[in-house]
Amino acid sequence: MGFEPTQFECDAAPLIRDVSGAPWTPLFWHACTFDSTAFTKVMMNLIRNPNINSSWLFRADVLYENGSVLAEEALDTVSVLPRPASFAGFDLEQSLVRKLIPRNALRDQPLDQTCLFYRSCQPDDQPGDGEQSMVIYIPHVSSPSEMPFYHPAVRGVAFLHEWNRGESTGRVSTHYCFFDDVERSPKLVRTAFHLLSTLHKHGQGTTTGYVKRVHHDVVVPQITMQTTYAKLKEKYARRLINTWAEVTDPTKHVFEDLGIAAFLIELWRQMYQGKAFPGFVDIGCGNGLLVYLLRQEGYEGWGFDARERKSWANYNVKGEARSDSENMPCLREHVLLPSIITTKKEASESLEDDACDIDVNHLLHDGLFPKGTFIISNHADELTPWTPILAAISDCPFMMIPCCSHNLTGAKYRAPVPKGVDKSNSAYASLVAWVSGIADDCGWEVETEMLRIPSTRNTAMIGRKRKATLSGEELDGVVQKYGGTAGYLDNVMKLVKVAPRSH
Repeated sequence: MGFEPTQFECDAAPLIRDVSGAPWTPLFWHACTFDSTAFTKVMMNLIRNPNINSSWLFRADVLYENGSVLAEEALDTVSVLPRPASFAGFDLEQSLVRKLIPRNALRDQPLDQTCLFYRSCQPDDQPGDGEQSMVIYIPHVSSPSEMPFYHPAVRGVAFLHEWNRGESTGRVSTHYCFFDDVERSPKLVRTAFHLLSTLHKHGQGTTTGYVKRVHHDVVVPQITMQTTYAKLKEKYARRLINTWAEVTDPTKHVFEDLGIAAFLIELWRQMYQGKAFPGFVDIGCGNGLLVYLLRQEGYEGWGFDARERKSWANYNVKGEARSDSENMPCLREHVLLPSIITTKKEASESLEDDACDIDVNHLLHDGLFPKGTFIISNHADELTPWTPILAAISDCPFMMIPCCSHNLTGAKYRAPVPKGVDKSNSAYASLVAWVSGIADDCGWEVETEMLRIPSTRNTAMIGRKRKATLSGEELDGVVQKYGGTAGYLDNVMKLVKVAPRSH
């Protein structure tokens, strides 16, 4: 059954009484089976992650919490202090001030907002089973015209939780404190409905034992990554979209690669603080945009794919996207032929048998890179399972984002469901687990980050720490464990004879 709350009548009596006399209008209520502890936990999560309620928002930066100023830049401003509010029958338990950060800083401004947590005060001589908890949002504005688009144009928003301990039943409701002369518009009513729906959904999830499966910002903090992303977006997005040379959707690919670039930049700031950046290589670089963005931001590196793309003409720009030290383009045509499989001589003989007029020395790359080179494998398809193996051979850190599933022969492959996991496990989850197993067996300590990018293929696996160093013979054993490479040469050579992938 869908979410079906009850709407209060327009002239319904207020359920909460502001000591200042400001009226609070009830809008919707719904029965619930989660207690006050769950309510407080859910509301705190929604406060710290406002993007759950609004796709217009990136995040919230907490400036003040329970008497402490947490943001250095806010030390000299009264805006960081919470706006006070008192309610009859309630005690204030906790106060925060958060700054709502919009996704588009050119269109919307950040907003400071007080968040107050209350608990009903029960007189000692009047014990009972009922209790009430409440959370109030008070935006730091004085008129509707100051309110950004992403926030309802009201003086305040209230969430009330009423609970009967004896019966383990309760209800949640939303309330507004309207500005003077502001009408109760359909938009404001819809927003109140949505806010209650989100609260109810997350609260009920706690009663069914819901455990969050996706954890973001494990490797790179959300604030630093999103700040860098916003800067890159403002700097490059419009021009890249307007000059897109591929037949694919420019907005998806541009914003996705901007997000990946932001993540890598912040990851590298962690890894190479006080050290020289060792360079990067993007294997299976596709349209080359990620290589271009990273080089534009000052990171030396290059990328290769089996076929040149239309975009390369835009991204191989002298002085901007060329490897001057090698005097070679930063985007190059190569087919990966790992050094542990076969030799260029054997490959050349195979191509001669097919009567192909191809420069083998130019086309083939043995997957050997200077020690320390950071390997990027972004939706690299056939090269994905090879990534941790190549990284182990050359002693290079890496990041891989799996997409389409292939095995070590280059053939399409359905990765098996991991042992002990429900058979309904998705094909993508199985691929991620399978590739992670290869990395683990190659001696890598695998870190996983769910990237904040517009793609369902957003699992990044990072190998920057070794737990073991394998010999060549041991790596051969890993390759055999995961199916071997029989047929790899035939499959990989087909790549030069077909149209390029569209990633």
